[in-house]
This record gives sequence, C-alpha cells and structure tokens, in this order.
Amino acid sequence: MDLKNFEKPEYFVNRELSWLKFDDRVLSEARDKSLPLFERLKFTSIVSSNLDEFYMVRVASLKDQVHAGYEKTDIAGMGPREQLKEISVQTHELVRSQYSTLNRSLLPALEKVGLHLVMEHEKLNEEQQEYVDRYFEDNVYPVLTPMAMDSSRPFPLIRNKTLNIGALISKKDKKKGKDVLVFATVQVPSVLPRVVVVPSGNKEDTTVILLEEIIERNIDKLFLGYDVVCAHPYRIMRNADLSIDEDGAEDLLVEIQKQLKKRQWGEVIRLEVEDKTDSRLLGILKKEFDIKEEDIFYINGPLDLTMLMKVYGQDGFDQYKEPKYTPAVVPAFADTSKDIFQVIREGDVFLHHPYMSFDPVVNFVRQAAKDPDVLAIKQTLYRVSGNSPIIAALAQAAENGKQVSVLVELKARFDEEHNIVWAKMLEKAGCHVIYGLVGLKTHSKITLVVRREDTGIRRYVHLATGNYNDSTAKLYTDCGIFTCDERFGEDATAVFNMLSGYSEPKNWNRLIVAPIWMKDRFSKLIEREAEHAKKGMPAMIVAKMNSLCDPKIIAALYHASSCGVQIYLLIRGICCLRVGIPGVSENIHVRSIVGNFLEHSRIFYFHNNGSDEIYMGSADWMPRNLDRRVEIVFPVEDEQIKNEIKHVLDLEFRDNVKAHILQPDGTYEKQDKRGKLLINSQMEFCREATEKAEALKKKEKHENSRVFIPAEPAEDVEE
Repeated sequence: MDLKNFEKPEYFVNRELSWLKFDDRVLSEARDKSLPLFERLKFTSIVSSNLDEFYMVRVASLKDQVHAGYEKTDIAGMGPREQLKEISVQTHELVRSQYSTLNRSLLPALEKVGLHLVMEHEKLNEEQQEYVDRYFEDNVYPVLTPMAMDSSRPFPLIRNKTLNIGALISKKDKKKGKDVLVFATVQVPSVLPRVVVVPSGNKEDTTVILLEEIIERNIDKLFLGYDVVCAHPYRIMRNADLSIDEDGAEDLLVEIQKQLKKRQWGEVIRLEVEDKTDSRLLGILKKEFDIKEEDIFYINGPLDLTMLMKVYGQDGFDQYKEPKYTPAVVPAFADTSKDIFQVIREGDVFLHHPYMSFDPVVNFVRQAAKDPDVLAIKQTLYRVSGNSPIIAALAQAAENGKQVSVLVELKARFDEEHNIVWAKMLEKAGCHVIYGLVGLKTHSKITLVVRREDTGIRRYVHLATGNYNDSTAKLYTDCGIFTCDERFGEDATAVFNMLSGYSEPKNWNRLIVAPIWMKDRFSKLIEREAEHAKKGMPAMIVAKMNSLCDPKIIAALYHASSCGVQIYLLIRGICCLRVGIPGVSENIHVRSIVGNFLEHSRIFYFHNNGSDEIYMGSADWMPRNLDRRVEIVFPVEDEQIKNEIKHVLDLEFRDNVKAHILQPDGTYEKQDKRGKLLINSQMEFCREATEKAEALKKKEKHENSRVFIPAEPAEDVEE
C-alpha cells in the first residue's frame, strides 16, 4: 500500500491547533444557555485547567525546540516558531471568549439565582467589610509571607501555577529626600479556601468573595510603615515538561523525584495579569520573568478560573445542576449469591462506565486478595485515586502471602509524585513493584488473577480502556471485559513476563500489543477494508478514540476512503485529519462528543465483509501510543458483547445534542436539531443502565416473594 500521495502537509491539521479547537468545544458548552447554569460554570473551569496543562507541556515543548534550534516541521508543515505564533493568537482569542462568557452571561445569571460573586472588595457593604477584615486577621494574616525586593533581597522565586499579588510600595529615602518605589509580592495561600462565603443582605442568597480580594483589601497590614501605591494579582505558568534521561538514570525513582522539584522552577512561559495592572508593576514582572508580550494574558476578571469548581460546589443550588447520576449495578453481578469468579466462568462480562458501576473491578481485586485459592495477582497501574481501594486490596493480598506484581508507571504525567507514594507503599506491603520499561510508558490496563481450582490452574483477566481509578470511573466513559478464556490468560501472563523480565513471547493468541506490532496490525485491518471496497464489497470502519494524529494511520484512512470505504470517527480531542478533501477524505465523517462525562473509551470496528471484528483497548491512534508506549488492544469475541458495543457506537453516532461535527474548513458545528427527536447519548446510556438494573431488581423481588394463601375448609357435600 503506497501512501505517499496521502501524506501531503496540506492534508493534515497541526496537533496543537486541533487541541485548541477541542477547548473551544468545551467552551461552547459553557455558552450553551440550554444547559443548567452551574454546569456551564463547570465547563468554564475545565477550559482553564485544560489550558494550564497545554501550556505547561505542549507550549513548553515547542519553546524547548526553539531554544535548541530545532527547525523540523510537523505533519502539517509548521515549524516550532510558526506553531507558537499561531497558538498565541488562538489562545488569546479563546481566553477573551472565556471571560466574555463569564462576565456577560454567567455572572449576571448567577446574580438572578441568588449567588453573588463580589469581584472587587470595594463593593462590599459595611457588614461584609467587617466580616472579611476579621476573617483576614483570624485566618489569613498568620499564613501570609510578604516578600519585598531591594538591594539586599533579590526577586523572590515564584512557584509554578501559584496565584500571587504584586504590589508597589513607597518609602521615604532619607538620603535623597524623596519617596522610592519598591516591588513586593505575597502568595495567595493555596492551603486556604479561595472562595469565601460572606454575609448576604438577603438570607435566601449566597454571597462569596475571592481570597485574593480579601488580601488586597488588607495588604497595607503586610507592609506597615510603607504606602501601598498599587496591588494587582498575577500568575505564572512554567515549563513542567519533564526531561528524564532514562538510560543514564541508575534509579528511575530517584531521577523522577529530582525532576519533580525542578518542575516548580522551569522557564516562565505564560504570565496572567489583571488588565488594569499598573504599567510600572507590569514592567518589573516582564523583566524578572523574562517574558515576551505575546505570552502575557491581560485578564478582564479573576485569574485562574479553575476556582469556579468551588463556586459550583456551593450548597443550595441543586436545581441549577444536572442531577447526580449513580452508576447502575452490572447485570451479570446482580446475583450476590455467586462469587465474582463463578460469574466470569459462566461467560465474558462487559462493563460500560460510568453508566455501570466500577465496583466489580474493585471487588475483583478485593476478592482475589482474600480468596485462599488465589495464588497470584498482577496488575498495571497508570493513574489511581487518592484513597484507592485497589491499592489497599493489593497490599492486603501481599500480606496474605499471595504473589503480587504491580507495574506502577512513574512517568504518568502530573501523577508522578502520587505514583511514587503508592509504589513505596506497595513495596513495603511485600508486592513486587515494576517501574515500567526504559524509554516506554506503560499505559495498558490489565489485571490477571491466577487461581487454583478443581480442574487445575485458571487465569481470570480484566482488560479495559480506562485507568484503575475508582474516582475518575464515575466521570470518564470507559469499557472493559472480564474473561477467563485461556487464550487471553496466556497472553496476560506473557504481558507481565515481558514487563518484568523483558521476555517477549514468540506469538500472541489474542492481544495486540504496542509498540511491538499494533500499528502494523491496524494498518492491515484498514487495508483489508480498502481491498473489500475495491472489489465492490461493503466496507466500513467505525473508530472511537481520544485523539487521532498518527500520520501513517491517517494516510491509511485517506487511502481507504479513496477506495470507497465509509469511515466514521468519534474523536473527543485532537484530530489531525481533514474531512471533505476531494478524492481523499470525502468518505470520512468525524464527530466529537463533549458532555457531562469525559469520553475516554477506545473502540475499533471493522466490517470485514460481514464478519465484523471489534477491538477495544488503551491506545489512541497517536505516535506516542503506537510507538512509545506499552499498550494493549483486545478483540471482543462474545457475540452478545459485540452487539452491546455496536449499540454504544450506534447511539453515539445518532447523538444530536452533544455531538460537534467536523467541517471541511476545520471548524466544528453542532447539528441543527429543529424538528428532530433529541438524542443525548450519555443521558440515554444512564437511562438504559438504570432501567436494566431496576428490571433485575423487580425480577429478583418477584422470584424471592412467597405468597401463602390459607387453605379454606372443604365444602360439605350435599347428599
């Protein structure tokens, strides 16, 4: 398959600019007035947290390339400098739009429903002024550390992502006989609540003020004997992209701990300031942070809108939020008289989170930890929750004398510190902890339980698209299966042997593993559909993933499309593919769903001339997943589960409420819903899962009910 004709730069979209389009889709949810008000606040907050990570990692990486003199262009033909220039233009526009949404739409709407966010401390009434001053004295003042800059005190080190207040203070220079301006700064402490409730005029209402406004109001108390000329909040973003020399690192754990400390002091790549900041103060910040104008964001409102999640959490406004969804019982595990291993022996089990409960995954490890017949538990961990029941169960299993092997991925971005803590704890409990492979991240999601049974050793396997994180399992859409099929069991054993001992098996029964041969397998599956189309057979590919930016896979999809294959892609985030290119991508349709839950599952469907094949797994179609990570994709072989997954894909491609459709010009548009039956796929999945669980409950109740009817005396027989 010659793909050179499909690899022209004009056929691709730059990865970073595509990511910004995703953030724009998130912001469009914040602008959608049909959504409950507080849900719109949540989406506004998500835009800010997304943008923070984007700058700390992606923009930081491009800055590093520029500093290193790297001029090579990306798949869309853009060099690092060109990308940075365009990113600056688009992010400034995104932030302007975000604050316009906040100021013109969300804040007035909050006022109407009785939540008052005091943006400027000057607008507090007398009672509120007294309250915040007392709050400052009692709670804030003891925590603050004001720092001034003069000849004996250099500019202080400002930590990454912290919110600070910069001030110009004046003092009398006795020698010169005039006032001298001095720069001073104080960090807004993250250990205190940023959103502070203050007394309201109306008891029915809630009034809140931000912590930085309280500090700003009382800032003169920090610099007694000085006049405070001006005070303005500012915030910096530093390069947080860890560069780890794994080959040169004798101990990866120690090396990562060292690099984590450096993350706080990397190059400043973004500065946020109030749009009315005093020019003299701004000049000092620009000079000390060595930052260019295009990397400064002048903000018309509070800095760092991630605090809107705290506003979202205020009590008393439930009617302006989506009702909280409780994951439904997984039908296969509804019968509590059976243990989890018995259920899996009866047949493969499909899980669809968060619509179905994550409890069976936790219980799988918990029961294995306690079961005297279980000999070994092996699991990969990429991201886990703060108080993970799975970690606790693994530790208990080791203490119970079982062989426990855990691969903890220390290079999981922004979870490195977290994972180091878990790794050490598991080691202390007696687990064998593997710290990943040199040069590769282990991103696969697999658990293997080895159990001694009457018929011999049996292996139980859980494979999934998402992390073993009980918290995010309530927020991310993911799929998984339980199986005790021996072919999967053999492959699972081979995976863990490969991770712990570098022994790659001669062949695999069912699992497709990256970086060994996953990309080649996907390319062949796409090519097979192209060959079917050439012969006039029906040919179709349906794929769902987080991101699509691998140039070889995209070129293969273009080739398949040009042969007549109908291709339907559901891509939440980055999509470097263009639709509607004549003769190239006219048969490719792309959509992105942005809803209450974060779309995270990866599903790949190939029609295969009626003998359809379905795969699920941990890998997106990105170079990092296919070339630089240990990933697992697995086939779905149970016909009933296949039908369930087809239903998942079908419903998502009929979604006309949360779906954004990619246009040939690279923009995304929502569908015209006028006169159509509204379909919100996420809400439908919630409804279906709940109805199935309730139907099972009713059935169980009916089967367990016993109605005793007293016998009536026999009638006398008349002679």
